[in-house]
Amino acid sequence: MTTRYSYSGKPRLVHQLIEPRAFLEMALLPWHLPMLARAPRGDGHPVLLLPGFMADEATMIALRIFLRNRGYDVQTWGFGRNVGFRSKHAAALEQKIRYMHFKSGRKVSLVGWSLGGVFAMYGAHEAPECVRSVITLGSPVTMDPRGSQSPPLVKALYRLIAHPMGTAAHQTHMRAKKLRGRKTLPVPISCVYSVSDGVVPPQEATIDGDPEIHENIRVPGSHLGLGFNPLVLWIVADRLAQPEGQWRPFSPEGVSGRLYRLMTHRLAPG
Repeated sequence: MTTRYSYSGKPRLVHQLIEPRAFLEMALLPWHLPMLARAPRGDGHPVLLLPGFMADEATMIALRIFLRNRGYDVQTWGFGRNVGFRSKHAAALEQKIRYMHFKSGRKVSLVGWSLGGVFAMYGAHEAPECVRSVITLGSPVTMDPRGSQSPPLVKALYRLIAHPMGTAAHQTHMRAKKLRGRKTLPVPISCVYSVSDGVVPPQEATIDGDPEIHENIRVPGSHLGLGFNPLVLWIVADRLAQPEGQWRPFSPEGVSGRLYRLMTHRLAPG
């Protein structure tokens, strides 16, 4: 599926209030380890993890350990806490991607959580010849015509820490403008989103694009728990394991496919 989710407005209040369920998702992760041990293994290509707003590399620990176990050369961005989309971090990210590509001799996959996904999209825009694929987790990759529909508390926090204009700063940022000016990127992109996300509404976490290389994948869960959600981890492993140049949209089959559709389209809200 590539069409953006046909939702409008802010995340529902109930979804905002139950975001702390992320701690339960983290606590349940060990119980899913037997399932995750059967996730597809990779070919060892480099993977760069990008944390969300006000998060650092430590928040990516589950993804880092899991993907290394699956055989990837996993690195984190190394810039400390993500305090907003800033020029110095954007420029440094491009250089890091190019260095990883040069050192390994292989293209780099980018996995960004929340605002980290915006950085991932920018990195793919600036160095497409070095990027193998992009996976975003609940990332505000599409600007709502009315501006960001994130909850007022999130926008206030962004104004306090990142920019006085808040999330609207993305609309005027020179580097972000260049990214929005390019409607599609020539690399495979998988946008993972949840309709019960209490931070980034699904219409902002999904994209319209080329169905041959761009997709939106729905999952159940919170925004703050995406990086520990066992279904998300499985999906990330599945997407990364595809042979280079042979990307196909996510389409789970058999028992796992039926279970996925039951969890995401019948039992999930929205």
